[in-house]
Amino acid sequence: MSGIDACLVEAMELPGARGAAVVDWTSGLALGTAGEAAGGDSETAAAESAELARMAAEHGTFAPGPGRHRRDAPGQGGQDDKGLPVEDVIITTRTDYHLLRYVETSFDSSVFLHLWLDRDQGNLALARLRLADLAERLVLG
Repeated sequence: MSGIDACLVEAMELPGARGAAVVDWTSGLALGTAGEAAGGDSETAAAESAELARMAAEHGTFAPGPGRHRRDAPGQGGQDDKGLPVEDVIITTRTDYHLLRYVETSFDSSVFLHLWLDRDQGNLALARLRLADLAERLVLG
C-alpha cells in the first residue's frame, strides 16, 4: 500500500463503514480522513479518539501480563517490549462501533487508524481483521 489515502479508501470499502481516519495520538491531529466524522467534526473526533488511544497505550494496566509475551519480542513481556502493548481499542455504542488500531513502525510511532462502523451494517470481526492488515501495510512518511 502506498500511503494514507489508499489506506482510507480501502477502509471505507468495509461493510457499514461511516468514516475513517489516520490520527497521530501525540498531537491529536488527523493525518487523513475519509467519509463522515464521528460527532460531525473531524478535528474534534481526531482529538477525542487520540486521547483515548494515548490513555490505552501509555497505561501499564493494558500491557501483556506475566507469561503472555508479544510475538515480536519473545521472552520480554510487559511494557519493556518493542512496540506498543495494545493492538486495538473497540468502543461499542447502541448504534455504532469505533475501532482504533495502532500502527507499528520501525520508528517510534504514535499513529492509529480510527474506523467508525454502523452497528447494523458492519461486521466488527471482519473490520478488526481488515484494519490489522491495513495497519501492517500502511506506509508513513
